Amino acid sequence: MNNKPKYGPIHHSKSPRYTGIRTFMKLPQVSNLDGVDIAIVGLPFDTGASYRSGSRFGPSGIREISMLLRPANAFHKINPFNYCSVIDYGDLPLIPGHINESHDIIKGSYSNLAKNKVIPIGLGGDHSVTLGELRGLSEVYGPLSLVHFDAHGDTWDNYWGKKYTHGTPFRRALEEQIIDPKTSIQIGIRGTVYDPTDVEEAKNLGFDVLTADEVRSLTEKNLSERIKNRVKNNPVFLTFDIDFFDPAYAPGTGTPEPGGFTSYEGINFIKNMPNLNYVGFDLVEVLPALDHAEITSQLGASIVYEFISLLALQESDF
Repeated sequence: MNNKPKYGPIHHSKSPRYTGIRTFMKLPQVSNLDGVDIAIVGLPFDTGASYRSGSRFGPSGIREISMLLRPANAFHKINPFNYCSVIDYGDLPLIPGHINESHDIIKGSYSNLAKNKVIPIGLGGDHSVTLGELRGLSEVYGPLSLVHFDAHGDTWDNYWGKKYTHGTPFRRALEEQIIDPKTSIQIGIRGTVYDPTDVEEAKNLGFDVLTADEVRSLTEKNLSERIKNRVKNNPVFLTFDIDFFDPAYAPGTGTPEPGGFTSYEGINFIKNMPNLNYVGFDLVEVLPALDHAEITSQLGASIVYEFISLLALQESDF
């Protein structure tokens, strides 16, 4: 990454936060990747969803409320945009109802971003989009380690005989050998399942799986150390499903699960993530039509901001 940023948000003293075209945090929408370190990428696809559709509008919902965010991170004591050149890359032209073609579009775009040494942060869309992201990045980096915050493992084999849905991306990624389960971890799994052995099956596939109950027995530091010891120095993709949070804090999602985490807990987990070899992130399953007062979109935007801060923190040499 460059020490001197080329792109960052418009300063709020120059114009009110609520004005202008809706990009993430009022970042410039740019397709030229010269001088870019991080790109916010909209992934408006939701026809891999198994229950409620509507997360195709997640990217726009997150962008809309992200204007409320201020640039400086008080926890890390940095302004991340002083260390990273960040753009909003816009939405990829994904095709509703055509999951394989949409995955191909994501794969091509993400491979190009990686070849240009740009770290993408995807805004979903349902969780099926992550398979396309992993395919594109693995073309450049090889098999990736997955750090996965979610209520659901998304390692089921199929839904209704269909192999590609938002509940199957990580089973397919394992089969394609684009993630390494032995250096991957799933965090926050809870809720009802299709079979009593579902969580054990994910462990048998090679994942380290932490249920919500197990996560609650850990401090932020404990969890950070668990992740670091699992991932080591491998290239890492961090995927965050908004239903990691309890629906009281994130009602706007397609498959809510009671018994989840507070917004404070989830943000703290991300703030305390270890220094890893991050090559990509995403935030998925925000469904604005079921949101109240934009609290789910705002929480999603806050998580994305913390992703940016993690990368900037590495550039700042702490």
